[in-house]
Amino acid sequence: MKWIAILVLIMNAMVAHAHPGVGIVMDSKGNVFYTDLQQVWKIDGQGRKSVAVRNVHTHELYMDESDNLYGEHLWYNGERLDTWGHYVWKFSADGRFEKIIPDTEGFLTNYSFVRDHQGNMYWAHRDGACQKLARKDIDGRISTQDDQCLKDIRSVTSTPTGSVYLVDLYDLKKIDQHGHVETLATQLQERSFTQFFVNDPHQLMGLTTDKNENVYVAVYGARKVKKITPGGKVFTVAETGMTWSPTGVLSAPNGDLWILESSPTNSVRVERITKDGRRIIY
Repeated sequence: MKWIAILVLIMNAMVAHAHPGVGIVMDSKGNVFYTDLQQVWKIDGQGRKSVAVRNVHTHELYMDESDNLYGEHLWYNGERLDTWGHYVWKFSADGRFEKIIPDTEGFLTNYSFVRDHQGNMYWAHRDGACQKLARKDIDGRISTQDDQCLKDIRSVTSTPTGSVYLVDLYDLKKIDQHGHVETLATQLQERSFTQFFVNDPHQLMGLTTDKNENVYVAVYGARKVKKITPGGKVFTVAETGMTWSPTGVLSAPNGDLWILESSPTNSVRVERITKDGRRIIY
């Protein structure tokens, strides 16, 4: 009966599954925030869950050094209009919610939730066959950063020092502050039989780095989190339970690994793997 139930869940995924969120961040007090595409949840230092920001459909999150949280709200205007709209919001450390980009038609452009220590933003510039990494400086100047063409830029993350790591289809690449591209690992994708519905662009999803610039990749297609060292060695550091798969990942300052997980029925949970190997599900 258990396997029948699992099979039903998987079959439902063919018609019910949406592109899951990747946003999971931590503030300076150790509170964790994550998206389930309907609201943003908070897990406090005692493990208690509560809704931090209601009624926002955001795939990504950003936490600044003052513990202000940023995200998007994206909506579809229905089949008759067949258009999209969005706004960008800020949830201040003192609990205030405000729109910092007002209601706007279409999708978000020239703005990102991937930022470095100085506040520079990074996103994929996909115009044309030669994709580049775009950077918007704090003074508003936009430039491209890489010295070679990229094929299919997916998830992007930045270290405080300004090094950028990104998924280029199935490969992990690093772009330094001078725009030089280095390939750290190739063919990181895998596919578990339970994840047959995951399309190629979403095989690899969220990224995070630790203080030693090891990179952690949520391998959504295989129910795994992989760690890539600065020297390019690849290790599987976590596998999620049946019917759950990682979409976002967070390396905490104390060495704990927090994993945002999604199920075929679009349920969301968070799993924490402590540095001593304990696994806690929220």
